[in-house]
Amino acid sequence: MSVIAKIYGPFFLSLANKEIDLDSDTLKVMLCTSSYTPNQDTHRYKSDVTNEISGTGYTAGGLALTSVTVSYDAPTTTFKLDAADPTWPTSTITARYAVFYDATPATDATRPLIAYVDFGADVTSSGGPFTDTLDANGILNLVAA
Repeated sequence: MSVIAKIYGPFFLSLANKEIDLDSDTLKVMLCTSSYTPNQDTHRYKSDVTNEISGTGYTAGGLALTSVTVSYDAPTTTFKLDAADPTWPTSTITARYAVFYDATPATDATRPLIAYVDFGADVTSSGGPFTDTLDANGILNLVAA
């Protein structure tokens, strides 16, 4: 289920205001049900996200991303944020959205959102792995034009 992430617009404000450090902060991904309605223009913090899933093998708040890389490729003027594919190894869950956010700030009201993935339909695991296969271009892939 590799799908390109959509950036929350206020993410750029969080970067400009030094609320997020992609190189050193703990970045997480949480899963939400189809009842969550992402708003790219107004959702800025984790407290704006509703309807997080629950189920066997899933912990509230989601999973910390591993192997996070932030890079810039000068020949293509491309900025990239990537990580290892998040996996809940033995889970029984159903999710529609994966929401990426910075978990370092102290409260949900100050934890900046980065991007989200809409799987296009509910995706279910039943006593097995649930993997969010990130797009080959990463979570974020921004080209300076």
